[in-house]
Amino acid sequence: MRLLLFLAFLVVPVLEIWLLIQVGSVIGGPATVALLIADSLLGAWIVRREGRRAWRALQEALRAGRMPERELADGALVLVGGALLLTPGFFTDVFGFACLLPVTRPLMRRLGAWFFERRVKRMAAASPYAGLFPSRQDPAAPHGAGRVVTGEVIKEEERETR
Repeated sequence: MRLLLFLAFLVVPVLEIWLLIQVGSVIGGPATVALLIADSLLGAWIVRREGRRAWRALQEALRAGRMPERELADGALVLVGGALLLTPGFFTDVFGFACLLPVTRPLMRRLGAWFFERRVKRMAAASPYAGLFPSRQDPAAPHGAGRVVTGEVIKEEERETR
């Protein structure tokens, strides 16, 4: 994760500057700035529209009484996409639009789910409690297998009378 953050804060700005110089040398400086402004205005409009859609979908899921997993992921992707579009440059705008557009958002949602699932599994394996509970997805682990801790349950009322 540290390497990923290091690369994000070092490589992405250098790539953005290089890409801006390349585009500027082909279409000129004022046209490049105009393209960035148009890109930002279009992005702001899409963020507003998709943010409203995500909010409505979240409210509908909550009214229906179901867990709003997809809706929360879409809301997070709209937020990330908006943040990427605020960053000046074409490279981050491509990823921002990929997070925002309804056509590419399911792919980004699956990519995010894959990333976070890997991260959670890695963190769980490194936890000091990792061996205490068998994984539900482990077919070799018998039901209820694991470390058994014996103890006694004492209710508050019983404690006060002792």
